[in-house]
Amino acid sequence: RITLLELMMVKVSDKNSVSSEEMNVFVRHADFLAVCFQEKCGAVLKLTAAADAEDEEALVTIRLLDVLCEMTSNNSQLEHLQAFPGLLETAVDTLRLTHLAGKQAVNIFTATHAVTGQEEISHPAVGFKSHLIRLIGNLCYKNKKNQDKV
Repeated sequence: RITLLELMMVKVSDKNSVSSEEMNVFVRHADFLAVCFQEKCGAVLKLTAAADAEDEEALVTIRLLDVLCEMTSNNSQLEHLQAFPGLLETAVDTLRLTHLAGKQAVNIFTATHAVTGQEEISHPAVGFKSHLIRLIGNLCYKNKKNQDKV
């Protein structure tokens, strides 16, 4: 699943080589990806426990967020995902929970807290909060209804 999401990420982020037919396929799959993210976003919070650093569900959720961020960076998919029910609320709630989890334990979600001395920890959840903020920002871009919700 992670490899498939990484392949989708590469294809979605390369805006020059995506045909209109491929873009329509991405729009149709955007709903599925958004639902998967909504269902699995809590799995990332398990990564605060050191034993779960390689939790596959959490890694899949991180990749789902990356793909959703790229999809919402593209105007043809942005409007569709802005109107998707519950996606914005899920992203905001997940951001709140990751912020709280970072305060209660070692904060693995931000790069500034992932540095110990001179060495940097390459944890898969580093940057998760910034990607959530990017998704929230993209979902609110030129959308007064979503801006008012946030």
